[in-house]
Amino acid sequence: MRHGQSRANRPLLTRAAVLAAATALLASASVPASAHTARTARHTAPPGHCAAARDALGARLDTLARRDGIPGVAAEVTGPDCGRWTVARGVADLDTGRPMSAGDRLRIGSVTKTFTATVVVQLAAEGRIALDAPVERYLPGLIRGNGHDGRRITVRQLLQHTSGLPDHVDAIAGQPLDQWRLRHYEPRELVALALTLPPPEPAWSYSTTNYVLAGLIVEQVTGHRVEAEIDRRVVRPLGLRDTYWPGDRTGIRGPHSHSYFPAPEPGDDPATGTGDTGTPLRDGTAWNMTIGGVGGALVSTPADLDRFYRALFGGRLLPARWLAEMKRTVPADPQRLWPGARYGLGLISSPLSCGGRWWGHGGTVPGGHRALGATGPDGSTVALALTKVPDTDRAEEEFLAAVDTALCHPYKESR
Repeated sequence: MRHGQSRANRPLLTRAAVLAAATALLASASVPASAHTARTARHTAPPGHCAAARDALGARLDTLARRDGIPGVAAEVTGPDCGRWTVARGVADLDTGRPMSAGDRLRIGSVTKTFTATVVVQLAAEGRIALDAPVERYLPGLIRGNGHDGRRITVRQLLQHTSGLPDHVDAIAGQPLDQWRLRHYEPRELVALALTLPPPEPAWSYSTTNYVLAGLIVEQVTGHRVEAEIDRRVVRPLGLRDTYWPGDRTGIRGPHSHSYFPAPEPGDDPATGTGDTGTPLRDGTAWNMTIGGVGGALVSTPADLDRFYRALFGGRLLPARWLAEMKRTVPADPQRLWPGARYGLGLISSPLSCGGRWWGHGGTVPGGHRALGATGPDGSTVALALTKVPDTDRAEEEFLAAVDTALCHPYKESR
């Protein structure tokens, strides 16, 4: 569930909370646009602009697929100038050669965190959770020992990764892959694993454990499983028909892309299925995502993620005051590839080359799927899907450039 990490062998969502990846399509008619989006919707793109935008993004995806060894790459973009359009390169399944499609389901990893944070903030708006209350109020005695104390950590700090809690993923990652890839984890088990580790040194430190705890708080105050509460408050009201919790099911229902990671195993042929590192690719689609819980387990599609982010930023899920709380940010872990990135409550914010910032989240899952949903300042959105995590700095830079290209295409730069 790492939200982004430039090394493919890292299993879940990485501390570089800004390295994002794949998915934010726009079903523009389903969610009211903001006032700014409504104004920009009256613009008419100059002749050739939309084709140029598609070509520019297509060139980025070509590079990821051909030079950087990503088997399949897809994007869906929606904006006030060119409407909704998609670009895809490569294949969704190396065995069958089925072409990659922006309509396929995939594991969205840490994009799940925005869903969870939205429900926590909804409960705060209802007066049922206090964002600045200590975690101890809701989960007495759970966070204690080894330098950790729930009496000194607030709910807000969980959501913005300033809690000082380590990531349970780091406690699991050193174990042999096949010992944990398909096994079930309970949320409190994940918390206990995290608490065996010392506190991280940086003030801001990305940890999926924060969101596992946030989910337990939701359960405590509502009396319902957090997954059911997210379904009731977000998934069903928005009609997100392809978004679901897989539970212990290790496969993905319906049309979906496969995911891949470099991990040789007995019988692998080094001459086939390799990325640019030369390491054979292993199919990582089958995975038990209880390891991520409500910090990274959701399956979705770009179209659903688009609808979700448009609803969130269009005011359908939260009153303006509480959306503003989600957008109160702190500096994120200073990454060489992501200068200026900031983190709010389940939201990443990062500067764009054409001015302003995008808001959204990205996700990485251990099997190789990468997902990102992002909204630009004019209401444009992009959803990117990759079937393998970029495993070099060069590939990571190209991926981030694709996000920027989608939201800062030529017409916008010339305005």
